[in-house]
Amino acid sequence: MSGVQHLQVSGDEADMRLDRWLRKRFPQLGQGMIERMCRKGEVRLDGARARANARLAGGQTVRIPPLPDVAPPPVPPALSAAVPSDADAAMIRAAVLWKDEHLIVLNKPPGLPSQGGSGQGHRHVDGLTRELMFGYKDRPVLVHRLDKDTSGLLLLARTPRVARRLSEAFRDRSTRKLYWAAVAGVPHPAMGTIRYGLVKAPGRGASGEGERMRCIHPDRVADTEGAKPARTDYAVLERLGSRAAWVALRPVTGRTHQLRAHMAEIGHPIVGDGKYGGSGQENPGDGWGASLGGAISRKLHLHARALWLAHPVTGKALHFTAPLPEHMARSWAAFDWREGDVPEDPFVEAG
Repeated sequence: MSGVQHLQVSGDEADMRLDRWLRKRFPQLGQGMIERMCRKGEVRLDGARARANARLAGGQTVRIPPLPDVAPPPVPPALSAAVPSDADAAMIRAAVLWKDEHLIVLNKPPGLPSQGGSGQGHRHVDGLTRELMFGYKDRPVLVHRLDKDTSGLLLLARTPRVARRLSEAFRDRSTRKLYWAAVAGVPHPAMGTIRYGLVKAPGRGASGEGERMRCIHPDRVADTEGAKPARTDYAVLERLGSRAAWVALRPVTGRTHQLRAHMAEIGHPIVGDGKYGGSGQENPGDGWGASLGGAISRKLHLHARALWLAHPVTGKALHFTAPLPEHMARSWAAFDWREGDVPEDPFVEAG
């Protein structure tokens, strides 16, 4: 029988369910045993009781009760043995917008995953964090994520304590995030709220390729297995006739692909979104079709533009903005859309 263990959640394991994390670390544990240990309070997360389906955050500590003697389970290495190329190391360091002894703020480039997946190797933000240690003994950990093709603001915590506080701030919605997007057509009314729930629709293939989120009418969310409520506020900032619009998006909830699925559901997919908008379909001007054609890039036009939060240690109010990526800046110039002509936060100004 082993003794009590206290294991720390690595950055690679953030957002993993507790039961899956336990099975990965201790393959001999069955689901029934894990759920019993959680119900009895034997497994604890940062000292508190936790359900088997709790989502983990980087830096948290999991208490493991004594387990039957078995061969030592394989433990994933804390650091990947792969060494990033000089170009990747320079790229991730150039993405740093701001840092202090507690936080690092990145402007994530489009096309760079936040975390690793099948075939990604070490070329993702979490795999490159050894280049962001800046003299600290531990790698910083991701506090939240962005889709691979979404650019913009991404927070990393430099200590486990700060990671926990920031994760709580995101969970409690005491942070405020604002995205910019170019969408097909012009939403009407010019400001509104989308409340469709979201449920995961399975993809094809052994690894679930093509997995996407499906919108569910708000009245049917409670009766749809796996569906979760979701809310997005939007505001039209500028328009290009009836063909396209520059919109600000505020995700009140934080579901997977929420902004992309919601905008497609109301008939205005984000430009370049092949998963939800049909990137190969030209936009005839009626709002549908995520490709504008011509010189406009087929890359996703979605950018995490602004973030407001309280500093997790000092409590000071922080506000960050991230410049547009190159492909979106080119589109904005082609449309004659200028950053200085729109409000910083249209939702605050509208009350």
